[in-house]
Amino acid sequence: MNTAELTCQELVELVTDYLEGLLSSEGQARFERHLTICPGCVTYVEQFRETIALTGTLSEEDVPAAARAALLEQFSDWKRERVGRDPE
Repeated sequence: MNTAELTCQELVELVTDYLEGLLSSEGQARFERHLTICPGCVTYVEQFRETIALTGTLSEEDVPAAARAALLEQFSDWKRERVGRDPE
């Protein structure tokens, strides 16, 4: 992993891996260093943790089929848009 400072966009892309403890020690250090200088990302991570806590007992069966289909479509659209973009 690059030792350069993490950007906000990179943090957003890595937040799940961070919260699940999947980042390397270097990646975790970069993530946490960014949090020391970026209050907006601190808020984002806190909101992400809160969302996990609030939905932690939600199972796939609890989500109506129509809502599940709509969510999957949204994620598919987002992924198609990301793949179609030029690298930054």
